Amino acid sequence: MHGEYKVPGGKLVVVDLDVEGGALRDVRVAGDFFLEPDEAILAIDTALEGAPANTGTADLTARIDAALPASTVMFGLTSEGIAVAVRRALAHATEWSDYDWQLIHEQPQSPALHMALDEVITAEVAAGRRPPTLRVWEWDSPAVIIGSFQSLRNEVDAEAAARHGVSVVRRVSGGGAMFVEPGNTITYSLSVPDALVSGLSFADSYAYLDDWVLEALGDMGIKAWYQPLNDIATEVGKIAGAAQKRVVGHDGGPGAVLHHVTMSYDIDADKMLDVLRIGREKMSDKGTKSAKKRVDPLRRQTGLPRGVVINNMIESFRTRHGLTTGTVSQDEQERAEELVRTKFGTAEWTARVP
Repeated sequence: MHGEYKVPGGKLVVVDLDVEGGALRDVRVAGDFFLEPDEAILAIDTALEGAPANTGTADLTARIDAALPASTVMFGLTSEGIAVAVRRALAHATEWSDYDWQLIHEQPQSPALHMALDEVITAEVAAGRRPPTLRVWEWDSPAVIIGSFQSLRNEVDAEAAARHGVSVVRRVSGGGAMFVEPGNTITYSLSVPDALVSGLSFADSYAYLDDWVLEALGDMGIKAWYQPLNDIATEVGKIAGAAQKRVVGHDGGPGAVLHHVTMSYDIDADKMLDVLRIGREKMSDKGTKSAKKRVDPLRRQTGLPRGVVINNMIESFRTRHGLTTGTVSQDEQERAEELVRTKFGTAEWTARVP
């Protein structure tokens, strides 16, 4: 069995192993990390040898920590990262390179249609009718997108939204509200087979699926990191928020994961604060006195036009994982438009949590 795991902000950990009699055998840990002293790698392999195959990540981590020499120094590597790679091997997890990735980047769409396209495309990936897909969104109008379980009236000032011509839609994933305007945000979705995140905890899957964009930002001179549970941040503030939805496969078969991210390119903070009801309680755990300081635009950090930032991100993904250009099929488009009529464009869905 073979498992790989890119430690967030670190290096790649690779684990090869066999299972005999319900226990790990012939465990071999490798990767492009740095580890001192040399004998530490043998101590890690020995610690994992013979462990029950159903051992959880925490207990595997403890076994490794207990076996390491006192002088051990790890760089780009953690005991937990090794344990995760072991669990991914046992779960027969796939890797980014196992797939032929497809890009969808088309004309601006309505907010409700974007919600519908996410659902349709991810369902197609789960059914095996579409390859794993990176979809970059273009917006045709300003909107607030609230999380699946948020209260509409608690999150949005309806009068202010109407005054600014901002529509409100509800997405299928959880998390908080997003304020978007054409040209001022960068939004993308990853629709991936659940095998890609197999063996990862829910929190680890966020970091794993965000890692490519952290590297893309690094290529543009921005040192960014994953901030649990679902933020991407830099030294000067948050620049993005992510959300996920798990899709169950047909008849219990393989499923898929929808992971979508909205990044602030040049946010109008005053308008955002007029439309969103951001309470003191929500802000109190962010360590800042002003909501305006919570989100720091990419335009100021990169100095690059929005289109250039998007193209750089796409090319970064293409270089690392491969990417061919595709389109939304006619069938997918028609199904998405039907979902707008019956779900995402309806008051019943938008206000399902009043």
